[in-house]
Amino acid sequence: MEDRTVLIRDLSQPLARGKGWIKFLGIINIIGGAFTALSLIGLLWAWVPIWLGVLLLQSANAIERAQLAGDEAAMRLSLDKLRVYFIVQGVLFLVGIAVTVLFMFLFFGAIMAAISQRF
Repeated sequence: MEDRTVLIRDLSQPLARGKGWIKFLGIINIIGGAFTALSLIGLLWAWVPIWLGVLLLQSANAIERAQLAGDEAAMRLSLDKLRVYFIVQGVLFLVGIAVTVLFMFLFFGAIMAAISQRF
């Protein structure tokens, strides 16, 4: 059992060293979400950065427990929270690309329609 605890402490070390930055980014996400919620349309969207911030804070706290106590369940929880965080960020990135491409087509289509009407 002692070997397993040492292994968990050793494996959690890289994330535990970065837990301050993980917490910082979590807090920044929550603050950004709170500012987003101040606008009427932002209310619909504000839960996403707040949720992402909470995931990061939960991950940092769990990795801290894993590193200090060699707690395997805490390490799994931390990694799972990070997995969800990166999946959501990836989906948001893909949605952002799709929306950007759509608006580019609409914008250039409107310009081409205006030019063709002119001539």
